[in-house]
Amino acid sequence: MAFTAMLALNALAAPTDDVYLLGPDSAPHDGAPKGKVIGPLTLPSEVFPNTTRHYWIYVPAQYQPTNAACLMVFQDGHFFVAPDKDYRVPFVFDNLIYRREMPLTIGVFINPGRTPDQLEATSTNWGDGINGRATEYNELNDNYAKLIINELLPALEKDYNISKNPDDRAIGGASSGAICAFTVAWQRPDQFRKVLSTIGSFTNIRGGHAYPELIRQSERKPLRIFLQDGLNDNRGRRRNSTNTYDPKWDWHAQNRLMVTALTEKGYDVNYCWGIGTHSNKQGGAMLPEMLRWLWRDYPRPDDPQDESNRKLLVPASNQP
Repeated sequence: MAFTAMLALNALAAPTDDVYLLGPDSAPHDGAPKGKVIGPLTLPSEVFPNTTRHYWIYVPAQYQPTNAACLMVFQDGHFFVAPDKDYRVPFVFDNLIYRREMPLTIGVFINPGRTPDQLEATSTNWGDGINGRATEYNELNDNYAKLIINELLPALEKDYNISKNPDDRAIGGASSGAICAFTVAWQRPDQFRKVLSTIGSFTNIRGGHAYPELIRQSERKPLRIFLQDGLNDNRGRRRNSTNTYDPKWDWHAQNRLMVTALTEKGYDVNYCWGIGTHSNKQGGAMLPEMLRWLWRDYPRPDDPQDESNRKLLVPASNQP
């Protein structure tokens, strides 16, 4: 409980976080078609028995069932989908999709699971200590990947045409939701190959501090990862009898080790270190730019590399 309280305390914005302000891409723009948000919907699970979780679906205004859409899944969905919190993903998607700075993408925002006697996540407690968040998000096995791939995706595919290409699928989150997103892509790069991590908990909550060495020891996987963290994130002081420093509990040090390991193995990785705490202020302010980088090379509708548009670019007199 003391550790959970420490995280909750640090999640409150400090003066160092107040320098990060949302930009115009995090608000509605006149002229940008507005997608719709559907939900909350409920997903039961056999992977995590006796649990359900709420999720929301963002559908771009430009979506047509005849064309497969890209997909991006966010953990701790209630916070990422909210129009008045730090990320405001539907507004960002509206603007970037309209300007063709990211592909037409269906967004999914999924909460951690809970049993009937556990509490729902809230904006002040994302689930640590009140539901199954720690188990689902922080363990390094493939259980949560199974939930996403074998249970969530089939539910989505009943109603939406989603690309099967893993390069068209991204997954992201903050804190424990960030290491969770990385674990899904790490376990199943055949399904997800883009990862967004903000204030990622690559620490010893459930052994996540092992990732840098696992990355070095493993064959490189076809992943693209953006990591964000702040210099004043939780810095390894565990609330124990000695209150001693433990590097396995130093969020910023562990994020830096992740970047070093990923870089040494030749991953497509980008990162930004700020001055913030364990807060979402910087991640929210940077979200549009991080998304531009993750999707930077998708074929635009007027891109000659996109064969479906070849005839649009060749003069009629020269077309076969």
